[in-house]
Amino acid sequence: MIRDSFCRKLCRLSLACLGAGLASAAISQSGDTLPQAPSYVGEIRRGADGKLIALPEAELALQKRWGEAAPKATMRVGSGEKISTLTEAARLARDGEVIEIRPGNYRGQPAVWTQDNLLIRGVGERPVMLADGRSAEDKATWVVRGGHVRIENIEFRGARSSHANGAGIRFERGELTVQGCRFADNEMGILTANQAAMTLTVSDSEFADAPRDARDVHHLLYVGAIGKFVLRGSRFENGYLGHLVKSRARENHILYNMLVDGANGRASYELEFPNGGIAYVIGNVIGQSAGTDNPSLVAFGAEGQRWPENALYLAHNTLLNDAHAGSFLSVWAERFTGGLDVWAINNLSVGNGNFFQPAQGRFEGNRTVGRGELIEYAGVPSRLANLSPLRGTVRVPGRAGEMDLLPNAEFAAPAGTRPVRVSSSLSPGAFQ
Repeated sequence: MIRDSFCRKLCRLSLACLGAGLASAAISQSGDTLPQAPSYVGEIRRGADGKLIALPEAELALQKRWGEAAPKATMRVGSGEKISTLTEAARLARDGEVIEIRPGNYRGQPAVWTQDNLLIRGVGERPVMLADGRSAEDKATWVVRGGHVRIENIEFRGARSSHANGAGIRFERGELTVQGCRFADNEMGILTANQAAMTLTVSDSEFADAPRDARDVHHLLYVGAIGKFVLRGSRFENGYLGHLVKSRARENHILYNMLVDGANGRASYELEFPNGGIAYVIGNVIGQSAGTDNPSLVAFGAEGQRWPENALYLAHNTLLNDAHAGSFLSVWAERFTGGLDVWAINNLSVGNGNFFQPAQGRFEGNRTVGRGELIEYAGVPSRLANLSPLRGTVRVPGRAGEMDLLPNAEFAAPAGTRPVRVSSSLSPGAFQ
C-alpha cells in the first residue's frame, strides 16, 4: 500500500518534469515568445535608506576614484541637456560647481573658466573637444584661470591659434589638476603661464601627434616658470621638432611615465628642464626615435639658471635611444653659479649613446643592456627578462631630501600606474 502510493507520487513527479521540459523546449524554438534581455542599469548597491538601488556605470567609476565622497553633479552639459555647449557652461558656472559632460563630439566650443573649486568631468565614454578652427582668446580650446580646478576624462583635439601655440588647455592662474585626459594634434597639449604661485598636476593622461609643421615648434606639454609641476602615469608619443615635455617649473616630479616618441616621432628632447630647478625623475621609460634632430634624451640647464635651488635626481629610469648616436643625459652645469648636484642612480640605458658621469653628485648602479635582452611592454622594449643577469645587481638608491628615490609604482598601459613591492633583489630601470 505504501509502496503503491510512493510509486504513484513518483510517476506524477516524472510526468510534471517531462511536461516542464517539453514546454521549455517549445519556448526555446519560438524566439518571439522569449522575454527581452533586461537593460543594464548599473551595479546594485544598498542606499542610505536601506533600499536597493542601481548605481549607473559612470557614477560607479566616480565612486571608485573618489570613494563614497564622490561629488554630485550640479550642472550637466551635452545633447538633450538644458545647457548644450561648453561655451555656455563656462559662462554660467559658479564657484564650487561640479560639471558633467555627456559623451560626444563638441565642435568649436571654446571656453574660459574663471571659477574657483571647479570640477569638470566627462561621464562615460570620453567626450571630445574638437577645436574646429576656434579658440578662446586666440589661445586655447579651454583657458583656465580660476582657483582650484580639476578636469577629468576629456579629450582635446586640433587646437590652433594665430601665434602657432594654440593649446588644448591654457593654464594661467591657480592650481590645476588634469586626470585621465587625452591631448592629440594640438599645437601645444597644455601650455602654462609663468607665475610661481601656480601648481599643475597631470596624471594618467595621454599626449600625442604634434602637428607636422616645420615652420614652428610644438611641444606636447609646455610648463612655464610655475611653482610646482607633477607628471605621473602618463604617456607621450609622436612629437615633431618640439619636445615631448618641457618644464621651467621650480619643482618637478616626473614619476612613472612613458615618454617614448615612437617610430614615427621626430621630437627634439624627450624631457627638458631648460632653467634647472629641482627635478625628481623616477621610474620613467624615456625613448628617443631614430628620426630625431636632437641627440639628447634628457636635458637640464640649457638656457641657464632661473631658480635659487637646482638639482636633478634621475633614478630607476629606462632610457632608450633608437638613433645611431646621442646622449642619454645632457647637463649644462657651468651655467649654475651656485653649483649643481646631479644624481644618476640605477638607470638602464638601451641603444647607442653616451651616459657621462656628472661633475658633482652621485653616479652609481647605472647599467647598459642590449635591446634583445628586454621584453616589450605596451609596444616598447623596456622590461628586463626574468632571467636577466642584471636583476638584483643594484642597491637601494636612498633619499634626496624628503624624496625617496626608490620607486613604489610603475607605469601601466595605456596610461596610469600600478603599485609595486620592491624586494631585496633590486633591478635597474623603470620596471621591477
